[in-house]
Amino acid sequence: MITLYDTGVYLIDGKDVIPDKGQAQEIMLQRIGREVTKGDAKRGTISHAILERHTQYSGSERLNIRFDALASHDITHVSIIQTARAVGLEKFPVPYVLTNCHNSLSAVGGTINEDDHAFALSAAKKYGGIYVPPHLAVIHQYMREMVAGGGMMILGSDSHTRYGALGTLGVGEGGGEIVKQIIGKTYDIEHPEVVAVYLSGTVEKGVGPQDVALAIIGAVFKCGYVKDKVMEFVGEGIAELSVEFRHGIDVMTTEATCLSSVWCTDAKVKQYFVEHGRADAYMHLSPHSVAYYEGLIHVDLASIKPMIALPFHPSNVFTIAEFKANTEDILYQQAKEATSLFGKGSGQQGITRQVRQGSLHVDQAIVAGCAGGTFENISAVADILAGRTTGEDTFSMSVYPSSQPMYISLVKSGIVEKLMHAGVILHSAFCGPCFGAGDVPANHGFSIRHTTRNFIHREGSIPSDGQIAYVALMDARSIAATAVNGGRLTAATELQVEYSHPDNRFCRDVYEKRVYNGFGRPDAKAELRVAPSITDWPTMPELTEHLLLKVVSVLHDPVITTDDLIPSGEISSFRSNPLRLAEFALSRKDPLYVERAKMVHSLERVRQSGFDPCEQSPELDAVYDRLRSTVGIGALNAAAVGLGSTLLARKVGDGSAREQAASSQRVLGGWANIASEYATRRYRANLINWGMLPFILEEGPVPTCGDYVFVPNIRQAIQMHRVEIKAYVVGQDVQEIKLSLGDLIANERQILLDGSLINHYRDS
Repeated sequence: MITLYDTGVYLIDGKDVIPDKGQAQEIMLQRIGREVTKGDAKRGTISHAILERHTQYSGSERLNIRFDALASHDITHVSIIQTARAVGLEKFPVPYVLTNCHNSLSAVGGTINEDDHAFALSAAKKYGGIYVPPHLAVIHQYMREMVAGGGMMILGSDSHTRYGALGTLGVGEGGGEIVKQIIGKTYDIEHPEVVAVYLSGTVEKGVGPQDVALAIIGAVFKCGYVKDKVMEFVGEGIAELSVEFRHGIDVMTTEATCLSSVWCTDAKVKQYFVEHGRADAYMHLSPHSVAYYEGLIHVDLASIKPMIALPFHPSNVFTIAEFKANTEDILYQQAKEATSLFGKGSGQQGITRQVRQGSLHVDQAIVAGCAGGTFENISAVADILAGRTTGEDTFSMSVYPSSQPMYISLVKSGIVEKLMHAGVILHSAFCGPCFGAGDVPANHGFSIRHTTRNFIHREGSIPSDGQIAYVALMDARSIAATAVNGGRLTAATELQVEYSHPDNRFCRDVYEKRVYNGFGRPDAKAELRVAPSITDWPTMPELTEHLLLKVVSVLHDPVITTDDLIPSGEISSFRSNPLRLAEFALSRKDPLYVERAKMVHSLERVRQSGFDPCEQSPELDAVYDRLRSTVGIGALNAAAVGLGSTLLARKVGDGSAREQAASSQRVLGGWANIASEYATRRYRANLINWGMLPFILEEGPVPTCGDYVFVPNIRQAIQMHRVEIKAYVVGQDVQEIKLSLGDLIANERQILLDGSLINHYRDS
């Protein structure tokens, strides 16, 4: 089904694969009649050409990229604009699309959600942006339909910024990187490795894009095969897939932890642009006659079967057939994991109770968002459900078309009528089911969804309050097949269905009538509409010469997601008030984190006021006494040592691009994280942009909660580009450890020294 090559490969004429081992060069010479160096062949990828076209300084060791367009939604755009204002925002230099598809429901915290929408519209007028009103489109569908184009690069403050099927390299990063683009700076990264995803064969009827995506994620996530790399889709199998099918695979590449993705383009992509009134956006893209890739994933589309990703990650995949044959054994293992996460009894009650007469029965089904809510997916659901019913019992099903223009086409084609007659609830464009702000199942409920993620909290449950629900990811087709059987898990390939494939006739005038497009027409006199819930960032100090960190949380999970660090769902409604939002940091993972962090921060504020914090904390005084006597640092003055909190984790930062996962720690007085590994580049970048030191524990004892970590001469170490940083753990005794900050470029070092991106650019 999926094969991962253990070497790099040469791709000849887009179809012949030569592994980079043994007699590769001799084989190349025989095939093409000339020698091609690996360096030249690397320049033959689609990705290389697009990246080089967008880098500002040719020949640099790093890429210094300027993007063609920017995109944000209403969990991130207010804080981004507020940050940019703090460093001198005058106008948006490239098209910046402000969508409102996450906090669309104005039902939490009074008027705060709609206040953010009003703020965004006023900012679009003042700075020359593009404003997409709530319920009109989800962020990525709008970008596909109206902005993305061949050879472009788009930066979005959402991790699923992926438009590769249209020939666009989309990158999802935290808001700090958007701010840099707004103020004319660059996105600086090392040249990424490129991995080919070679598609061959034709998918079986009933197999959908989520099935292909989950199979790929299951094969590559745990081994890190594509981490921070570009996935480049090639091979004859592409031609067999519609553009929307490609979108459905492409948007899920984020869950493989790659940097970006791009596909070969063809006549189908050209027709897609014609149908959307943007024929000039098409560009034919394919690798050169010889291209080199650092790896290759071979996907035999004909062998892909309907898949299910069980809680609590998209990589926890099984074929539905395999799962049905081993339901009780597999769910027993899931129950053990749930018990380890939520406590004794919760796993057994919450998961295995779903098995009746040997079959898994689910309570709820959702098809939504940038992955599920496409025309073809919804059309396939209607074909399966036509003349049938989802039933009148506890099982329910909802569908969220991803844009209003698409909704009109669904109405005209009769698809909406079919769905409604079957008992399906139709909603407007909204991302809520993808991040836990819509269709939350009942306690211990089980939901199957064609959405992007199934992390803990993404279904809306609050385990710390005993409210637990579960989400499995599936393709829309198998979700509909399960609905036909009243919630009993069923693969779409088990049914005999004739798929109608109606035309999706794009209604552009919906956008023309409702979207405010002010790009190139900023009005400096326009007034920003600021509500009480929208506040400025608090002051953040620059890095001191020495640093003393108190470990206020230790997280033992194999992977900590950004949802663990700052929950999504209804909590996101407070995102425009940094201090208010920070009150929820780690609330569903470590409820005591905020209280502990605040206690440390109160002592740091004493220090910043010019007083000795030890006078108010006997514990802190004892720590300094032990450091002076043990480490031999003599007259160490506590008033001159920065005091902050830190958390300790194994692998941290998987998931969302939301910078609030880092900024919420920072405004509570966090000054560092200590981890064995950072799950994504974007989370590490978020830490840096908010002045948080992304430490890696290289050697020495692992600190425990309540310990202190003293890092002497940290400012000097950063200035001198030191790789290893000596530090000391102060617990029952004082022990030396070795930390590192990994590779930092000059700009990142200076941001850390200045204490935050805001400080750096405001003072530069």
